[in-house]
Amino acid sequence: MGRYVIDAPTMLHLIDSDLRLDPAVQLVGPGSIRSEALQLLLRDVGAGTRTEKDALAAHERVTQLKMRLLADRVSRGTAWRIARERGWDTLRDAEYLAIARLQADALVTVDPELAAKAEGVVPLAPLEALLAHG
Repeated sequence: MGRYVIDAPTMLHLIDSDLRLDPAVQLVGPGSIRSEALQLLLRDVGAGTRTEKDALAAHERVTQLKMRLLADRVSRGTAWRIARERGWDTLRDAEYLAIARLQADALVTVDPELAAKAEGVVPLAPLEALLAHG
């Protein structure tokens, strides 16, 4: 069994691609991940790449995805330190890295920018690590 942090773009990719998670995999993320996913869906509707109906259906699937969500003092403090060490002006990416460092085996992301920021900070795993085989 593996425990993996995913970010909101990866969450939506799993849902949009109708990928089946390995039942032995545990997903972990920051408490803000569902709101971030909803923000991405809103952006897609505004850009005309999703209908509102499709976005709301995707949001329903987001809420059904089983995840352990963290927003504790230690995670926030670790995110703060990571952001300060790297000179970042937001905590968004640092939160994912902090939770990966504290609570997971690796980070899985489809976002190349987050993957680049994670290099040398936390282990990365491919999307396939999350998926059921067969």
